[in-house]
Amino acid sequence: MSYKLVFTDAYNRRAVRWLKRHPYLRQQYLKTLQLLEVNPFHPSLRLHALSGRLKGLQSISINLSYRITLELLIRDEQIIPINVGDHDAVY
Repeated sequence: MSYKLVFTDAYNRRAVRWLKRHPYLRQQYLKTLQLLEVNPFHPSLRLHALSGRLKGLQSISINLSYRITLELLIRDEQIIPINVGDHDAVY
């Protein structure tokens, strides 16, 4: 089963800013999004549910330092990225 990534304008703006600051992570970021679309439960993504003020969202890892928070709508097979950045910026 394949999922569909749905990018909001707000996320796209955040991602562009983040990629400008971290151009060396572009390939890893794109690879993470491709894997997310094919299999969001792949172990290397380290998908996990968030709690507190971010309850209802999930997080995946780009690498050990950077994350993407997202809304995973399994029923509709849609994944909506919310934010990208390091641990402190995303959480």
